[in-house]
Amino acid sequence: MTNITQNDITTALQDQVKQAISSNTPLSIQAGNSKRFYGHSIDENTNAKPLDLSSHTGIINYDPTELCATVQAGTKLSELEALLAQNNQILAFEPPHYPSGTNNQDTATIGGAIATGIAGPRRAYTGSVRDAILGVKMINGTGEIANFGGEVMKNVAGYDLSRMMVRSQGTLGVILSVSVRVIPQPEQNMTLAFDASQTEALSYFQELRKTNLPITATAWLNDQGLIRVSASEQVLKSCKSKIKGDEITNGGDFWQGLRDHTHEFFNKNRPLWRFSLPPASSSVIPLDDAQLLEWDGAQRWVHSNTPANIIQDIAKPHNGYATLFNSNSRIETHNNLSNMDIFPALEPALLTLHQSLKSQMDPQGIFNPNRIYRGL
Repeated sequence: MTNITQNDITTALQDQVKQAISSNTPLSIQAGNSKRFYGHSIDENTNAKPLDLSSHTGIINYDPTELCATVQAGTKLSELEALLAQNNQILAFEPPHYPSGTNNQDTATIGGAIATGIAGPRRAYTGSVRDAILGVKMINGTGEIANFGGEVMKNVAGYDLSRMMVRSQGTLGVILSVSVRVIPQPEQNMTLAFDASQTEALSYFQELRKTNLPITATAWLNDQGLIRVSASEQVLKSCKSKIKGDEITNGGDFWQGLRDHTHEFFNKNRPLWRFSLPPASSSVIPLDDAQLLEWDGAQRWVHSNTPANIIQDIAKPHNGYATLFNSNSRIETHNNLSNMDIFPALEPALLTLHQSLKSQMDPQGIFNPNRIYRGL
């Protein structure tokens, strides 16, 4: 029996891309499919063929002393995070896993985390996905393998195309491997909870932004504010006297449920919207629907049947925008959602820039067409 190597898998993927280019066949890039719900369905392109990266796995290079790791795109987040944990390190952006399938399996991959750019509760305090990316190896729209950035922080200078792959949803190329920055794992975590209205919680979160306290997550839900602090036992004891609220014992479960959307808040049969607002925003979104706030109020989750145009118009005066996050909740009976754009419409100049980038990276438009914006 012939042993199949990762180089063989890479070559097979490259051959599939070249064949798709030759036949002008769209490709649906996938691996764990844990974030399949996010964005427009590529199934709208009836002749799209799947490009499966689930077997393109493995740790290429990991040097704990350099605080960086290079891994194949199909590698599961759980596998990478388990390796990091052995060296008391974590991914700074705390990526969600979003269990999927009938058995709620954990299939999330590092490639999917980079492509979607979705981060967890820690993002506002230790950096975004884009902040963590060091380099990318990919197959471009001409079937060539290209490398951008580096594998360690000292070899990465300025802005490079690797960061453009973050949130590109696979529309610019096939990510083969990624190099990411990692950070030391905090010695301990503590969660404090306090009663507060949304307005009171937002005001207090803004006060805390002026301090140097080791805050790594904030949230507000059901008239309760929650704050996670991460540090040594001695520092956490000091934080107790400086932050309002009482320590709760199930803090870890809460933040994981928030990260992976397994918290009961997300179990509602209504469209789930994500509002993105400026970090210092203390505005209250005027909707009576169920709301959950995090990142000091910069990110807000809202379950609502309110018409899409009204939702998006509500976000604009607050210098923010609203995204229809979970298309599984986009029930077809809601006609106001069935044909709308998932992501906020781009200004003409920015749309032109996106079109230009797409044409340069993917000349024939075969990679995940229409995934973010129709026509791209």
